[in-house]
Amino acid sequence: MKAPAALSKGTWGIPFLLLGLSAPLWLHTYEPALFVYLNTRCAALPSVVWAGLSLLGNAWGALGVTAPLLVLAPRLLWAWLCAAPFAILFTRLGKGLIVSPRPAAVVDDAQIFILGERLELVSMPSGHTLTAFAVASAIYFALPVATRWRNGWLFVLAAAVGLSRIAVGAHWPGDVAVGAALGLLSGMLGNVLLARMAPWHFQSTAWSLRLVSLLVLAAAYPLVDSGLDFAEALPVQRVLALMVLISVTVFAWKEWTNPHKLRS
Repeated sequence: MKAPAALSKGTWGIPFLLLGLSAPLWLHTYEPALFVYLNTRCAALPSVVWAGLSLLGNAWGALGVTAPLLVLAPRLLWAWLCAAPFAILFTRLGKGLIVSPRPAAVVDDAQIFILGERLELVSMPSGHTLTAFAVASAIYFALPVATRWRNGWLFVLAAAVGLSRIAVGAHWPGDVAVGAALGLLSGMLGNVLLARMAPWHFQSTAWSLRLVSLLVLAAAYPLVDSGLDFAEALPVQRVLALMVLISVTVFAWKEWTNPHKLRS
């Protein structure tokens, strides 16, 4: 896969534009009414839907759902792994510096739906949303410009993960908006690192990609062993664990049978 062109100055402005446009949300101008409205409307769907979507914002869940890229497009897997350090940094800084109670600490339980553990502290930003948008934007911007439009669904899926955090009662809409903006920025910064990686890292014979395959394999244990966020997500976790095992097995088999083939 040919490396895409560097991101334009206008593209770099998108996360900051999103932050600005969403200011009424993270300033809690419409809260708690907006949260209550969205949370109660989302309760119409089964809990497994929101639990499964939320799982994709968990790092282990993200590894599980992107495991096939280890075989199909290692460069795209590297793209979001390069974004991960920025996502972790932004999440930790936000939660460490901003004192923001979660909805359950403010809104009466009788008014809202809460799935799983009742959380009350460190609300800003939504780490699951940030992770989902970091993965989506990292992969999206690592694609050739001509083919990106076909993969806009990545952001739709990331937005659904963000909505799931409101649906389970864990975050305010403003937390989700900030998480989305910082996730976009993380993915873009990850692509800066990706552009500086030598092409040999994307070969199946590279020691670095073999280490990545072990990281992907490690995701199988937490996905099978327990409910990472919600017990309702266990069926989805097990599907992702199976995807991990199949992907790593195929990667190892191809490496064994054709160790010199270059994958992009």
